[in-house]
Amino acid sequence: MGSPALPPPLWFAGAYNFSWEGQVWPQDKYAALRRRVLQSGLCRVDEIGLAPMARRSELRLGHSLVYLDRLEAMTAQPQLGLFEFEAPCTREVLDGYYSMTGGTLAACRAALARAAAGERPFAANLGGGFHHAFPWKGEGFCAINDVVVALRVLIESGEIDSAAVIDLDVHQGNGTARAFEFEKRVFTCSLHQNRNYPVKQSSDLDVGFPDRAGGDLYLSALRSALEQVADFAPQFVIYLAGADPYKHDRLGQLSLSIDELAERDRLVFAATVERGLPVAAVLGGGYPPRQEDVVEIHYRMLSAGLGRLPGRR
Repeated sequence: MGSPALPPPLWFAGAYNFSWEGQVWPQDKYAALRRRVLQSGLCRVDEIGLAPMARRSELRLGHSLVYLDRLEAMTAQPQLGLFEFEAPCTREVLDGYYSMTGGTLAACRAALARAAAGERPFAANLGGGFHHAFPWKGEGFCAINDVVVALRVLIESGEIDSAAVIDLDVHQGNGTARAFEFEKRVFTCSLHQNRNYPVKQSSDLDVGFPDRAGGDLYLSALRSALEQVADFAPQFVIYLAGADPYKHDRLGQLSLSIDELAERDRLVFAATVERGLPVAAVLGGGYPPRQEDVVEIHYRMLSAGLGRLPGRR
C-alpha cells in the first residue's frame, strides 16, 4: 500500500469573506490572496484545503460556554456585536470565525503531518490570527481566538507537548497572552507598537516599539526574540504574521517597508522551519489604503514559508 497523502499546506473557505459594512477591515483580502497564490503558480488548487468549521467541543477549550452561548444569541441582534468586538455579529460573521478557527487547526495539523513525513514543516491558514479575543469576551474585530483554540486542542489531545506563539502583528496579542498567562507549555512572544491598542497583557516575552520605529530596530529586536523562543525549545510554533507593521497601515504607526516585512518573515522561518520545527502561519491584521499591499505582504510570507518561488515547486 502507498503512503497516505499529506494534507495540503494551505487552508481556506468561502466563509472567510464575510461582510462588515463601514469597517476598515479589508474584507476581500482572504479571497484576493487565494487568487494571487493560484494565478502566480505558487500553489496548485489541490494544495489549498477546504477549512472545516470548528466544532463546539473544540471552541470550548479556548472559550467559556457562557461566552459561546452569548455569541450565538447575538446573531438574533447582530448590532450587539459592536459592543463586544466592534463589528455586527451576524450568522455569516460568526460562521466565518468558526471556519477560520477550523482552518487554523487544520493548518497546525498539516504542518505536524508534513514534519512527520520529512517534508518542509510549514502550513498556513489564509485567514485567522484573531488574537484579541479573550476566553470570556471578544475585542478588536476578534470574536473567536483561533490561535488559543487550536493550541488547546493540540495540547489536550496529546498531539503536541509544547508550543510557542510568535505574534508579529502591530498590536499586542492581548487575548492570547491572557489565555496562556499561567500555561507553562506555551511560550507567548509579541513584538508590537507600544503606544497603540490594546491595553497590554503580559506575554512571556513582550517587545514594545516606539511610534515610527523602522526596520533596523525591529529586525534587530526580532533576532534577539527568536533566540529566546529557541531557548524555550517548543515542539511547535504558530506564527501570527500581521501585515500591519507596514509603514502605510491605517491602524498602526510603525515604519516597515514591504521588503523589511519580507525579511521579518525570512528570519522567522530561518529560525524555525529551516531547522525542522513545524510552523503554522495565520494572517492577523493589515489595514493599508491599497488592498494590493496587504495581499503582497501576505503572499511573500507564504512564498517564504513554503520555500517556493512562484511557478516553481
